[in-house]
Amino acid sequence: MHHISEWMGTLSPIWVYLLVGGIIGIESMGIPVPGEITLVTASLLAVTTAVSPLWVAVAASVGAIVGDSIGYYIGRRGGRHLLERVGRRFPKHFGPAHLAKAERAFQRWGVWAVFFGRFIALLRILAGPLAGALHVPYGKFLVANALGGLTWAFGTVFVIYKVGETAEKYLKDFSWIALAVAVVAGLATTLWLRRKAAAEARALREEAEKTPATAP
Repeated sequence: MHHISEWMGTLSPIWVYLLVGGIIGIESMGIPVPGEITLVTASLLAVTTAVSPLWVAVAASVGAIVGDSIGYYIGRRGGRHLLERVGRRFPKHFGPAHLAKAERAFQRWGVWAVFFGRFIALLRILAGPLAGALHVPYGKFLVANALGGLTWAFGTVFVIYKVGETAEKYLKDFSWIALAVAVVAGLATTLWLRRKAAAEARALREEAEKTPATAP
């Protein structure tokens, strides 16, 4: 993420907005790219550069809504067969176990899986194509898609922006204390994320072992 931040810091604001919208749009179409990392990086850049948090949020919202809609039509035309084929190409991101998990989310939440999917890495990539493959009515899909995209984009941007703004203030006033707190918080967050990732990986392996192999 450090290298991404350095590179994005060399771009003019308009290119940052276009990059945010483009990356998030591509991710929402069903292609595994670092949409959330790009959004967080742009939000932090808004603290110290001419980048506007409002326009970052607008760009992310447009990318999420348009990308999900394109993903919906791709899934609608290609069906589940297309998702399975793409899953074989990217097994670490959405193989058979990932697809089964996403389908269970749709069974549980219905079209609102699209809304909640904005906040879950797996569903953020699969929600649009899977909704299309399952023939969810587009009108209902669009409402959930727009609400989810706006809530996720504006919520993420302004929370990160405010946290970054506060952190910058304290780093200026209490540099060594703030730095120590940031390091401790970073280590604790890293350990928590590693444990969570390991638990998720174990769950996916167990689920994959339970899922019967599909005949060729």
